Amino acid sequence: MRTILFDPANGAAGDMIIGALLDAGADEPLVTRAMASVVGEPVITKVKRRGITATYIQTRAGVGTRTLKEVLDCVSMAEAPDKAKEMAERVFHRIHDAEARVHGDHPHFHEVGADDAIADVVGACTALLSLSPDRISVLPVPLGMGTINSAHGKMPVPAPATAYILQDSGLTVRPSLEETGELTTPTGAALLAEFLSSFGEEAPADGTITSIGYGAGTRDPPDRPNILRVMMLESGGPGVWVDILETNIDDADGEVIAATIARLHREGARDASASPLIMKKGRPGHLIRVICRQEDSERLALILAEELGTLGVRCIPSVHRFIADRRFIRVRLSEGDEIGVKIGSWKGKILTVKAEFDAVVAAAVRQGRPIREVKWEAEEAARKELTRWS
Repeated sequence: MRTILFDPANGAAGDMIIGALLDAGADEPLVTRAMASVVGEPVITKVKRRGITATYIQTRAGVGTRTLKEVLDCVSMAEAPDKAKEMAERVFHRIHDAEARVHGDHPHFHEVGADDAIADVVGACTALLSLSPDRISVLPVPLGMGTINSAHGKMPVPAPATAYILQDSGLTVRPSLEETGELTTPTGAALLAEFLSSFGEEAPADGTITSIGYGAGTRDPPDRPNILRVMMLESGGPGVWVDILETNIDDADGEVIAATIARLHREGARDASASPLIMKKGRPGHLIRVICRQEDSERLALILAEELGTLGVRCIPSVHRFIADRRFIRVRLSEGDEIGVKIGSWKGKILTVKAEFDAVVAAAVRQGRPIREVKWEAEEAARKELTRWS
């Protein structure tokens, strides 16, 4: 069982959440591509916050406002997984509903309607899902104290919209006893609320810490490290328990099967596949197999019945699934391009070193070189980097 534990002791904002998840091992090439499709490629750097090294995200977006429809249109066009975009849309609905309660019927977002906020939300949802969590836990969220300047003038901390988001979230909050300014932004509160709603349990789960990440905020106050911490916990042995769903079909065409597999992935399946087989009377058919969390079995079996018309779905329950540890590093090629490389390991032993293919193709085109040469160079650079670390 993989739990992601958020520790927002010093607050939460969209950029801090992305930075912490990337620092903990989220898929950096995937996240970068998703954010770049909204506002341009983000700048990802390592910074110090009161002596603690953390990952800092800069989106370089301009200031502006958008309607909810305009925001959702931007999200829908992002180059991100469908499930991440659906989660991002729910985040913005949370923010919109909170702003409506504060201001009444209003046509535009303000601070959270700018391109950087859209990129932050899409990037954070993509980063979270790339880590394949089974549960989310969130420690108490600080409210902050003092005032901030907003589009509506000077406001008390937490901002009114943030307070409503937290009220509806199920998150535990804690008051601040001294002047801190804004610690938790509307975007940060809405992201944590959606993560908890989608995956989880607020109370921390027992487990072994496998990874820790720190995300930096923009400010660097003298009295506290402006960081958000994420910890990855593994429990229940070196893997997770899953169910396997299977059904045989001989009367669905390829387009329907493809669409069904895509929907199963969007609805939370760990994996879904179709294999050709020969059925009774020599008819060609397909075996549809779905790997899923145990709590999702019944819901995904119903999707199989709805989409494929099958009248029976076999369930192989409680199968133990071993999962290799995954992390991502970036390497610089001889021609200057940076490529993300996925590292797979088991109990400290490196199993796979695989360059992010889309980035390899783009670099090969820019450099006028064969794809396989660029791929080899990136993976070899990653192996050398890993050797220096060991």
